[in-house]
Amino acid sequence: MRAVIKIGTSTLTHQNGSVNIRRIESLCKIISDIKNSGAEIVLVSSGAIGMGVGKLRLGARPSDIAGKQACAAVGQCELMYIYDKLFAEYNHTVAQLLLTAPDLDSEDRHEKFNNTIERLLLLGVLPIINENDTVATEEIEFGDNDTLAARIAVSIKADLLVLLSDIDGLYTADPRKHKDARLITEVRELNGEIMSLAEGAGSSLGTGGMETKLRAAKIATECGTDMIIANGERPELIYDIFDGVPTGTRFYSK
Repeated sequence: MRAVIKIGTSTLTHQNGSVNIRRIESLCKIISDIKNSGAEIVLVSSGAIGMGVGKLRLGARPSDIAGKQACAAVGQCELMYIYDKLFAEYNHTVAQLLLTAPDLDSEDRHEKFNNTIERLLLLGVLPIINENDTVATEEIEFGDNDTLAARIAVSIKADLLVLLSDIDGLYTADPRKHKDARLITEVRELNGEIMSLAEGAGSSLGTGGMETKLRAAKIATECGTDMIIANGERPELIYDIFDGVPTGTRFYSK
């Protein structure tokens, strides 16, 4: 099994941007165990800007591009230090790849990216990918890591894309606003009714929301990759996903 796992900012950090140590330790332990079982994993990790906010003690995510890029520059160091340290405890080597949209849009750069990923996986390395927020501008950015994760999943022909967020999956309505909202466990067609269920943005420290996740589902499923949205606040669900236990919302490929 080859899978791309995307971890959102809300999963990695507390509301103030500081690292959620217990959760990230659990995630690294479980992902290491999944790799030990023989699965090939590529990690797409948000959190650089959020961690930068926490480390710089800003209290809130900056609204200007320069401020966000400064936070990303500080936070990316912190993020990779934590991943390197925790995965090393389980004898796994990590690699950092920072991308902008032209890296996948350009045929030549895209081929080099794929060659690098394939070699890293062959060497047993865990690639950890993030958008290069320190240099990305509106013209060259993916916009969110859900879209980035979907494009990477398609590029490397992953069997599965897993989006870990702060919600259990896709609901019939926003469960934070509607108590009668029901979890949709399976989506076999991304029709207009399903796409209309996207509502609102993500957390105050992140950029995603259900709209970006449904867009990611469309990218992945149209190219043969199933996608699952699951709650990153419960890292043990990753075991269920790889054991084939119904978890969150699964979008089936065509």
